Amino acid sequence: MQSDGYREQGLRSQLVAELAKKGIADQNVLAAIGKIPRHVFMDSAFIDFAYADKAFPIGAGQTISQPFTVAFQTQLLNLKKGDKVLEIGTGSGYQTAVLLEMGAKVYTIERQRELYHKVQQMLPPMGYHPQFFYGDGYLGKPTYGPFDKILVTAGAPSIPEKLLPQLKVGGVMVVPVGDKQQRMFRIVRTNETDFTKEDFGDCMFVPMLEGVNRG
Repeated sequence: MQSDGYREQGLRSQLVAELAKKGIADQNVLAAIGKIPRHVFMDSAFIDFAYADKAFPIGAGQTISQPFTVAFQTQLLNLKKGDKVLEIGTGSGYQTAVLLEMGAKVYTIERQRELYHKVQQMLPPMGYHPQFFYGDGYLGKPTYGPFDKILVTAGAPSIPEKLLPQLKVGGVMVVPVGDKQQRMFRIVRTNETDFTKEDFGDCMFVPMLEGVNRG
């Protein structure tokens, strides 16, 4: 693993201050982002920009989300220590690490075989131990549910219907919905049959695809 020295720690502190100015108020979210070495999740070509509030390519046509997006989605979850979280789209593993750093029990699904194997080798040596799954995020993991929280990290054309029954009553799903541009929604299961939906504005994600990529 790459080193994490005073320079990186200082840049993370600056990033945390920037996120707070942009409206991230959850101190647990800010503390997690302040602790996790984002640079180790990135391609060496972008490492000098690891603490800029920007998204960057990570391979397999995917990106590591900008830190504000990670912080914003996580804040919308209202995460509590011990929450059982289903993450749709492991990607670089950075968001996974944030959830774990905050004390969640994470079940994470990735459809890109390349990323699935890469993150499996990377997170455990850092002390992060989610349950990894290679599969189709649209299907979720009903046999492991119900979940306190579901976080979708790619843009779904519509709300993934098969994920809704996997939420506990009182549970929260955060999902970007739309085609080329999305809106961020927080969905709360209010009882066995009903859900509320809140709109938190425009966002931009890579598309959520069905099936798996065996490349």
